[in-house]
Amino acid sequence: MKSKIVIAHRGASGYLPEHTIEAKAMAYAMNPDFIEQDLALSKDNVPIVIHDIYLDDVTDVATKFADRKREDNRFYVIDFTFKELKTLQVTERFNPKTGKQVYKNRFPIWKGNFKLHSLQEEIDLIQGLNASTGKNIGIYPEIKEPEFHKKEGKDLTKVVLKILADFGYKTKKDNCILQCFDAKELEKIRKELKSDLFLVQLIEFPEEVKKLPHFATYANGVGPWYKQILSKKNGNNWQLTSLVTNAHKLGLKVHPYTFRADSLDEFSSFEEMMQTLFIDANIDGAFTDFPDKVVSFLKEKKRHK
Repeated sequence: MKSKIVIAHRGASGYLPEHTIEAKAMAYAMNPDFIEQDLALSKDNVPIVIHDIYLDDVTDVATKFADRKREDNRFYVIDFTFKELKTLQVTERFNPKTGKQVYKNRFPIWKGNFKLHSLQEEIDLIQGLNASTGKNIGIYPEIKEPEFHKKEGKDLTKVVLKILADFGYKTKKDNCILQCFDAKELEKIRKELKSDLFLVQLIEFPEEVKKLPHFATYANGVGPWYKQILSKKNGNNWQLTSLVTNAHKLGLKVHPYTFRADSLDEFSSFEEMMQTLFIDANIDGAFTDFPDKVVSFLKEKKRHK
């Protein structure tokens, strides 16, 4: 794996509705190293590429299937067959309570004709483009909420591992990185299910940072929230936590999430965010909604080395 990689987060999701096949094709054309697939199972065991186990913040499920919501008023991927899911219209992420678009300057809500698709359909697209372009862009699937799926009587992990193997993704050399927030599940993938894929342990809570030595016993990398790498800002300079250094000492790669040019929080510019994390903190890769911007930043840095 090259020294710094770009992961298209939900595709080119800064420009087109996340996880649509169109967002993936656009991402591919931007030359990232990997394209991400979040996965939840349909009622008939098809892994669907969607960010959550819910449907109501990216589709028109509430109008098409109003009677299918659960007691918590949410609509779940797992309650619908693949055929039913294919009838839904996908749109830019919105708040289901208010109907308001989350990132207001992105692709306009309810425009276009976007649909949900399966993991198999997406791999067909990426492998097909690898064949026709001669590039070798990888996939970066995420097992979403494995415990929820188990409670529903389904084993998402086994379904996904089988599909990955059928498509030729079996070892660390196969240009596939598998990620999960559930540490027990990821450890099981390595130790019980004997997967030889490149595994990344996602982390979101501060206490998880202390578990790096344990993560290193089964994972090849960690995916922290980028704020876990930043300590505080003095004037124009950021103080960094020891997360990256500690991970590197344990042989772990660090791929923080999510680099968004339209949601900078404490950074004055996207440039500053990329410089601080890629160069100053020395991360190994990043999830980004704007793959083109990160690809060109890294290219520029390389040129001036």
